[in-house]
Amino acid sequence: MEDQGVHLQFGLNMTNKSANGKEWRVVYTRSRAEKKVYAALIAQHIDCFLPLQRKLRQWKDRKKWVEMPLISGYCFVNIDKSEYEKVLRTDNVVSYVRFESKPARIPITQIEYLRQMLNQSDFEVEVSRETFKPGKLVEIISGPMVGLRGELLDCRGKNRFVLRIHQINTVFSVEVPADKLTLLPVAKEV
Repeated sequence: MEDQGVHLQFGLNMTNKSANGKEWRVVYTRSRAEKKVYAALIAQHIDCFLPLQRKLRQWKDRKKWVEMPLISGYCFVNIDKSEYEKVLRTDNVVSYVRFESKPARIPITQIEYLRQMLNQSDFEVEVSRETFKPGKLVEIISGPMVGLRGELLDCRGKNRFVLRIHQINTVFSVEVPADKLTLLPVAKEV
């Protein structure tokens, strides 16, 4: 079946630090070690988030529902400076994801959007690492992701959107009807 829909890209300017001075960061993990990293970080009392999604997997002899990482190879950590090295020394952590030569900082709102996407059941969530070109600004005006703003990248039908978190260069594909979108006015440069 052909992928049909509209593509979105996050364009949020939100604060990175929480009230306790911690910042959300992203670490690369060894291949298929995301759950091990998450468990090790929890054991060290480090605040972390591993987006998981239930998927029906099929083997030769059976089918089974399993929890799979939404973004393979990544785990999010909410840390302060004193925990930075502790995270790097954790088994199966490869490095921090870098953005402009510095460890990427993820706005709390983007973590909340990820959680919101995973908590809803109205839309199927897929992940892609494609790079898209910018377009019109849009906002979701109805449904579980109401208020989410992004950049319209491509129209391939009426029910497919792609959301990118810039700092980790990951794209989220979410099914949302086009009537749940509105165009935002373009900000005029002064």
